[in-house]
Amino acid sequence: MVEYATLVVVDIPDLSRRAVEVRDRLAAFERSTYGREWTTADLLAGLMVDVGDLAAAVQRAEGIRPERDGAPIDELAHELGDCFWVLLVLADRFEIDVTEAFESTMVSIERWLDSLPGE
Repeated sequence: MVEYATLVVVDIPDLSRRAVEVRDRLAAFERSTYGREWTTADLLAGLMVDVGDLAAAVQRAEGIRPERDGAPIDELAHELGDCFWVLLVLADRFEIDVTEAFESTMVSIERWLDSLPGE
């Protein structure tokens, strides 16, 4: 018998809401533990750490860095999720519609590609 994966469709606004809800819970922990929650600058610094972790995970997945316990692809997925989470939180803080920003960026890149010689 063939087993089929269940397809779960989640839209970006739902992901953004969840990212902010989780961030709010973490902020409450930070206030009770450290006396303050992370600022936007702290979040950006954390993202930079996450991007470094993502780079190392990519290298492990490519076989050019020593592996850790667990599957490299699982680590890579986790680090991508970390980065995506912080990006969604930052977008929310600055009231940026991520869907619109992504679409606008794709259109800009496509226009540039269309303008290249031979296109």
